[in-house]
This record gives sequence, C-alpha cells and structure tokens, in this order.
Amino acid sequence: MARYTGPQCRLCRRESMKLYLKGDRCYSDKCAFERRNYAPGQHGQRRAKLSDYGVQLREKQKIKRMYGLQEKQFKAYFKEADRQKGVTGTNFLILLERRLDNTVFRLGFANSRSQARQLVRHNHFLVNGRKVNIPSYLLRPGDVISVREKSRQLEVINEALDALPRRGLVPWLELEKQAYRGTFRSLPAREEMPLPVQEHLVVEFYSK
Repeated sequence: MARYTGPQCRLCRRESMKLYLKGDRCYSDKCAFERRNYAPGQHGQRRAKLSDYGVQLREKQKIKRMYGLQEKQFKAYFKEADRQKGVTGTNFLILLERRLDNTVFRLGFANSRSQARQLVRHNHFLVNGRKVNIPSYLLRPGDVISVREKSRQLEVINEALDALPRRGLVPWLELEKQAYRGTFRSLPAREEMPLPVQEHLVVEFYSK
C-alpha cells in the first residue's frame, strides 16, 4: 500500500497542532512545531480564512494523518461506521482505535503509530497467543496482545514502555508491563478517547 514518506513535522505544522507522529521527539525542544508553529511553504505565515468546506477538509486530514491512513482506507472505515447503529462519528473513532497498530501504540509498546505499524508487520506481536502481522487487524473486547518471547529484549520496545507514563494509559486497555502483555478490555466511549478532534466535521464532509 502507498504511504507518506515525507517530513512528519510538516504534517503537524500544516494542521496547526501536534499530531505526535515522531514519538519522544515531539515532547522535546527539537520538535519542529514548537520552533515553527505555522503552516509550511512560502506563504505559511499568512493567516488564510477557511470556508466551511476547508474546515471540514482540514479536520479529515488531521485525523487521517494522526492514524497514518491513506484516503481509500480512511473512507472505508467511515462507510463501515455509517452502517453501524449509533453515532457515526463515535463509531468511526472506535474503529480507528480498535486497529492493532494503534493499540500497540496505546499500550506503550511503541513510541508512535508508525513505529507500531512497523513492529506489527515484523511479527513481534501475538493476539490471543497467535501471530498477527496485519496493522489494520480490528481487536475485540477481551483480546490479549502480547510481545513475542524473543522480541522482549528489543531496545525500541523497552524504551517505549519506559516512556509510557508521559502519555498515559487509556481506560479501555489494561497493561501488564512485566509480562509484556495488554488486554483490550472494552470498546471505548467517546469521552474516554483523548483525541482533540471534531469528528462531526468528517461526517459532514463525507455526507455531501
């Protein structure tokens, strides 16, 4: 699948907020957004007034970049959320949070979602005791995610675990740090998801 390979900090500057795409670097004084918190490009410091469509588009792009998805995959999640019962926007965010790569990141086994995606693809994780190397695998309540025995010495995983207190653990996940294991306890409620996004704007964008 095609993926973005350009500068990550450029995306944060374009969306006018930190998307925490580079892990620990985003918490340091090396963060490009802290030094240049305006849009990239020659005219980045000009304050352009956005139309309603522009506001909706920027919100869609923000969430898409936050989870590291391409447009086709992102839209597929929205269509699935729209088919489900309940609030479409909340269903949409729950689907994104259920992804295996996102959960690996949330549990602290990786410093960023892109790093989590790479670790999953390289067969470092088990789900309910079985190897799963599909980042988009959707977890269900009760699923147990664990680091493979021979992967527990990886420096990148241990460093990420040590940095978890800075981000905090979300309430729908349970972590057993010493056992390198986590449990997807339940589907998250909207108020539990620490996401500075307005998902209703994405619903409006795709409903036109």
